[in-house]
Amino acid sequence: MKLHEYQAKQILSDFGVPTPQGEVVSTPAGAKAVAERLGKPVVVKAQVLMGGRGKAGGIKLAQTPDEAAHAAESILGKRLVSPQNPQGLIAEKVLVEEAVEIQHEYYIGITVDRTPQRNVLMVSKYGGMDIEEVAAQHPDAIATVAVDPLLGLTDYAAREVLYAAGIPQEQIRPLSAILNGLYRAYIAVDANLAEINPCAVLADGRILAADAKMTIDENALYRQKRLAALHEESLEDPIEAEASKRGIAYVRLGGDIGIIGNGAGLVMCTVDEVARAGGRPANFLDIGGGAKADRVRQAVELVLMDPNVKGLLFNIFGGITRGDEVARGMLEAFETLNVRIPVVVRLAGTHAEEGRALLRGTPLIPAETMQEAARKIVELAQAQAGTPN
Repeated sequence: MKLHEYQAKQILSDFGVPTPQGEVVSTPAGAKAVAERLGKPVVVKAQVLMGGRGKAGGIKLAQTPDEAAHAAESILGKRLVSPQNPQGLIAEKVLVEEAVEIQHEYYIGITVDRTPQRNVLMVSKYGGMDIEEVAAQHPDAIATVAVDPLLGLTDYAAREVLYAAGIPQEQIRPLSAILNGLYRAYIAVDANLAEINPCAVLADGRILAADAKMTIDENALYRQKRLAALHEESLEDPIEAEASKRGIAYVRLGGDIGIIGNGAGLVMCTVDEVARAGGRPANFLDIGGGAKADRVRQAVELVLMDPNVKGLLFNIFGGITRGDEVARGMLEAFETLNVRIPVVVRLAGTHAEEGRALLRGTPLIPAETMQEAARKIVELAQAQAGTPN
């Protein structure tokens, strides 16, 4: 679960990490009012969960309250598109915060490293870029330290990683305090990623979190009641948001072949087979074990919300999930949803023969194997789209 910048900054502020003064608003008038209260130039920043906001026109400098209102008006309700997110996202809120004069930018972050099975703190004197860019362009410029799960982040470990990153002596103490606050916030909210980028050194000597990113482990939301309320807002895609409401595991992939299966491994394997057959998977959707007819119908409904879908592939291996229940859900979907695209079905396992019997004489196209099903749906979807094989 990703948090918006303003949400991540609020959490960091709660743990003593300095951040710019500012407020989040959803109207141009609200942006003007915040700028008036701050009484200084401001930055108006779109609150969307995507990289490259600045290049997409989602970050604007405003010298006066009126300029802040105009900047907010130019951002709110607009679809921002970036190379990282070509589908784009609509900005519904903006963060209006004091403009600061940055002299130097650092990167600091913490995430889970599965090799040592510990949280790892990362620091680089090259801030303002994605850490992937830093790793590619300056592979020796990222200093790391694994955090002892019993001791937590000790003062000497914080100083060690800062010295290793080449941070000047006079900035070690304030940055150590920021690292400590970042770590405590990360642990407290069950995050699996927390970044301050840039961690900005200002002309007046202050050091603060000019931007922040945080991702929360969704498995921990049962004990993060305040953050759980933000879950739907954190989802980038409206179909993913709807799937979350229904309790269905769905990830949009951007292709045109809808995929429904039971079990994450089977669905991922199906995605690979569709790609191998020359198709472009539109989604990952796992109906889970023991799915009943109504859940199958809802899964079909979710897949069809994507207007790019030209074909649908069911790959069901019955264990806990019964093939006849899945077949009933498919038939219910066809009766109520007016499905106009080709559908290929591979059923195996528990009550698979009963399920196949229910589907005989219907428009659903059977397949014996996953590979055969993938080939068939790709051919049918290409024909549907008028694309030559």
